Amino acid sequence: MTLEERRTANIVGLGLIGGSVALALRQQGWHVNGIDTVADRQDEALERGAIDMVCLDRSADITFVAIPASSVPLVAEELLESTAGLVTDVASVKSRIVSAVDNPRFVGGHPMAGSEQEGLGGSRADMFQGAVWVLTPSAATADETVAVVASVLRSLGADVLAVDAERHDEIVAVVSHVPHLTAAALMRLADARSVDHVALLRLAAGGFRDMTRVAAGHPAIWPDICVENQEAIVAVIDALVGELNRLRSSVAESDRDAIFDSLREARAARTNLPSSAPTSDQLAEVRIPIPDRPGSAAEVFTLAGELAVNVYDFEVAHSPEGDFGVMVLVIEADQIDLFRGGLLARGFRPGVRELA
Repeated sequence: MTLEERRTANIVGLGLIGGSVALALRQQGWHVNGIDTVADRQDEALERGAIDMVCLDRSADITFVAIPASSVPLVAEELLESTAGLVTDVASVKSRIVSAVDNPRFVGGHPMAGSEQEGLGGSRADMFQGAVWVLTPSAATADETVAVVASVLRSLGADVLAVDAERHDEIVAVVSHVPHLTAAALMRLADARSVDHVALLRLAAGGFRDMTRVAAGHPAIWPDICVENQEAIVAVIDALVGELNRLRSSVAESDRDAIFDSLREARAARTNLPSSAPTSDQLAEVRIPIPDRPGSAAEVFTLAGELAVNVYDFEVAHSPEGDFGVMVLVIEADQIDLFRGGLLARGFRPGVRELA
């Protein structure tokens, strides 16, 4: 890559994730600029080689916003006015951000990666290798924005999925936010009991440590997450309380069959969790002609979210005339009929090819 071809990125927020994005981009040959509200962190990022300069480049190809979710909309809007390239964020709550930032050059994002280590000191260039990075395009997001950002993320080793912002927030409440709060509750319970039982925490082994590991994470980001995703988190906590009450009743009534059934169903569900993306013989390629305008890709991704169809890969090919493009998605083969039916119902004319 020549100096003229070298791509440039900005990172706003040099904490754990922002620092990891910076390190990963530099490893791929990018020139990376970065800023943070904490001056010492900027100096540390320079010393560690995470960034090349402390600044924002107005002509940068892409800017990553790695700050608390509540601050993203305002900062993203300012960056869209002050820079010429694409803008994305890494917040774990997406609905309010996506609805607030109405610009073709912005796409919401959330890397499902992290560490119990805090701040820039825990950043790693390989943080996103094999991690799922969710994109949440809105009706305003240009198809080219989605395609380019996805390409950059894949170059960092991430598996990119695209889903509707509201569905994203509902999902992460179940798989990330409430599990963290549950781990915190269990640790508080164990800590309180350890006052009366000195050996309790020393006896805490395997299962307890695995289940509460995430409670060791930095607490500073969680008040913001809980406020931003309040509705989904409260709904999942209510459902969890209902399930615990059901189990409580089974235990209180010495209902062995009910206890066994609950544990058997949970074991089966846990065993069936996907450990990785499907293999090529389980996937299919869907080619969809779409109008070459903002919002076309978002409409397809929204439909996929409504139908619970996971999009494992995608790209947008533009026609020379500029009126239409072709959106190419890779989904699970056993979801073809469901997705095709939904697309046809919305006026799309998809073509399908199995990858086996």
